[in-house]
Amino acid sequence: MIRILQQNNKFTKVLFALIIGAAVITMVITLVPGIFDNASVGDANVFATVHAPGFFGRFGDSTPIKATEVNQLAQRQLQQQRLPDFLLPYMAQRAGQILVQRAILKQEADRMGLQVSDEDLRRELQTGPFAQYLFPNNTFIGQDAYINFVQSAFQTSIADFESQVKSDLELNRLQALITGGVTVSDNTVRDAYKVSGTKVKFDYAVISSDDLRKTINPSESDLQAFFKQNQAKYATAIPETRKIEYAAFDASNLPGGKPQVADAEIEAYYKQHQDQYQVKEQVRVRHILIAVPSGADAKTDAAAKSKAEDILKQIKSGGNFADLAGKNSDDPGSKVQGGELGWLDRGKTVPEFDKAAFTLAPGQTSDLVKTQFGYHILQVEEKKTAHLRPLAEVKAEILPILEQQKSGAAMQAYATQLTAAAKTDGIAKVAASKSLHLVTTDYLAKDGVIAGLADGSGLMTQAFATAKGAAPATVSTGDGFALFQVDDIKAAHAPDFAEYKQHILDDFREQQLPQLLSAQLNKLDDRAKVLNDLKKAAAEMNISLKTSEFVGKDGQVPDLGAMSGPGSVAFSLPKGAISGPINAGRVGAVLSILDKQEPTTDEIAKNFAATREQLLSAQHEEIFRIYIGNLTTKYEKAGAIRYSQKPAAPAPVGN
Repeated sequence: MIRILQQNNKFTKVLFALIIGAAVITMVITLVPGIFDNASVGDANVFATVHAPGFFGRFGDSTPIKATEVNQLAQRQLQQQRLPDFLLPYMAQRAGQILVQRAILKQEADRMGLQVSDEDLRRELQTGPFAQYLFPNNTFIGQDAYINFVQSAFQTSIADFESQVKSDLELNRLQALITGGVTVSDNTVRDAYKVSGTKVKFDYAVISSDDLRKTINPSESDLQAFFKQNQAKYATAIPETRKIEYAAFDASNLPGGKPQVADAEIEAYYKQHQDQYQVKEQVRVRHILIAVPSGADAKTDAAAKSKAEDILKQIKSGGNFADLAGKNSDDPGSKVQGGELGWLDRGKTVPEFDKAAFTLAPGQTSDLVKTQFGYHILQVEEKKTAHLRPLAEVKAEILPILEQQKSGAAMQAYATQLTAAAKTDGIAKVAASKSLHLVTTDYLAKDGVIAGLADGSGLMTQAFATAKGAAPATVSTGDGFALFQVDDIKAAHAPDFAEYKQHILDDFREQQLPQLLSAQLNKLDDRAKVLNDLKKAAAEMNISLKTSEFVGKDGQVPDLGAMSGPGSVAFSLPKGAISGPINAGRVGAVLSILDKQEPTTDEIAKNFAATREQLLSAQHEEIFRIYIGNLTTKYEKAGAIRYSQKPAAPAPVGN
């Protein structure tokens, strides 16, 4: 309802502005060549920009997708999916498309007025998935702990984190709006559960890759030939390694100790950042809305007013406002919370509502307030006057900021000083003179870990970009810096056959396994169908036969795994049938159906609601996927997406 109240009828003003603006726009198009050329195109710092389609969209706000954001998302996806580094360019294009599509959805959500307010954000943090971390036992953990949580969990600032949460909430609202009209018939739900609720019991003969690989025993000459045929694969099988010498330090190692923050510095920071400590005038209010449709006749309006007057009488006679809101209010967003709208800023609602809310004293209930949406009854719960938070109140928030700034600057300056000295005197002498512990690592690969550092990834990255014997340099280590130098490099190289023989044997076996597994499965399947008896065929081939319990599609069977996978073929077979070969990755199997149970009427009824929810969820996802695809095509055809580098292929938006 907050969103609705924030609207105002400015049609006449907007129309007047457009009439005047049309002439100006025409002059701009005519006189300024390349006015529509996006300045970001060709900018290495920007992957793409998105603006609203259409003539006027080119003059509105555009959303830049930064290259750094694309790369960060690509790196996260690479790590989460455990993919090799060489796929990073592909993942970057995919991540770029995801962010472009999010920007398109954000444009559409803004156009539809689905923006998320600060109060919506507060409610989400207090009641959503983050509540257990930020509001344990309904108590805020405090600003410092909040900052630490966001930095450690998401490696970002509070502002960026809250902006992302708002963006996600807005896109959720858009998805709910687009898919809200989806329905599933009762018959469809029943039919779906008849399929998903069916259970089967079966015999299954299992062939394990682990057992098969033991039967693959190539000769020495076979392995030699395999090694030779795959020379390109083994050319860099032994990765490059580097020996690194480093001396780490943090704020405790600074000459004179950790920098102290003076009260005068805190006061100066406070004066320079007073805008951050301003508290706006706000009012916390609840309301009851009796809606009057736009264009309603006098009779409808009178009926709504009469109903609102009756509710107001009940309130003034001692009726519970929250209960009456829950039973009568036409605002679906607030009625479930007793009419609660939360904290509102002055000027953010329609004028009539705003005036009443900020005129009433805490605890007071208004008379009827008429707006373009109908008749409201307001009850003010609390007020905040606009004021500047005093220095004494915010000092504890400012102190850690300045301590971090001063320590960071001092450590950076100290790092520069040590680097200059090490270039002249050598890293060992400088470390000794400053009482810093000098460490020489073993030969480490690029993905190696330096146990003595809070974060050694930066050191490893920079060390592998530095030549052997190059001048000492410094790099951040998370809680400090490290002065380092590359002592030696062992280039990536092919292994000696003898020392790498076991790896070569493992590779040879892995190469042969798929074909061998397929051959054995086909042989078992053919024999079982000739004999019309899986048990006899398995015994002939010395393959173990197992029997499942009754299992549904959501169940698990030893060796076969989830029955929603390759084993799901069992649900399509009649009793007594023998399946074809089933390849489940590291194992293969052939099934023989012993019995089949379809769900009863009671079971269908019991699982009706959950099945409907699953079907609705699947349809929501499909409809929203189609919506995103159509929307992206619309933006592309309208030239509303401008790439610095055109992506190789489109990708579906990610959640």
